[in-house]
Amino acid sequence: MPWGPEQKQQSRERILNSAAKLFTQHGFDHVGINEVMADAGMTRGAFYAHFSSKAELYAESIATAAKAAHLKAIEALGSDASLQRVVKGYLSEEHRSGAQINCPLALLITDIGQRDDKVREAYTRVFKGFVNLIAQGGDADADEAHRQALQKAVLMVGGMAISRAINDEELAATLLDVCRNGVLDGQEA
Repeated sequence: MPWGPEQKQQSRERILNSAAKLFTQHGFDHVGINEVMADAGMTRGAFYAHFSSKAELYAESIATAAKAAHLKAIEALGSDASLQRVVKGYLSEEHRSGAQINCPLALLITDIGQRDDKVREAYTRVFKGFVNLIAQGGDADADEAHRQALQKAVLMVGGMAISRAINDEELAATLLDVCRNGVLDGQEA
């Protein structure tokens, strides 16, 4: 008996959740379809009922990873999603270690530029959403608020990416602190 649409959607979501987790931990080149499907508790053959290629899965998993990171952040922040709390959560040791959030913006930053347009479009949508989230608390006019939000997003994503790349724990902690202060400059920390 064939699966119904609801079961097929649930299977697709399991695959996407596994891919999002594995790609943000290991990157595109170090994760195969077999690993994704094993993590999802499914066979490799089931993969092709949902996706035509690993690249298609990667593109869709970027949005899934961003959504999961956003939901974890909302859960951690509760009703206080102020810029200060968002910044402190994003630029935290928990995020750096992967214990709290697996944001694809910082974790896949060097990998995305090597991928096809579909993958880069997915990353761009996630980045624009992140910038818009940051801009919501802006006091300036719309254009200036957007420019300030871009600047803050780059500082946050870049700071997190570099802190994860270096192996000097003290320097990484200082880097995260400097980035938090840079983003929150002029606001009470």
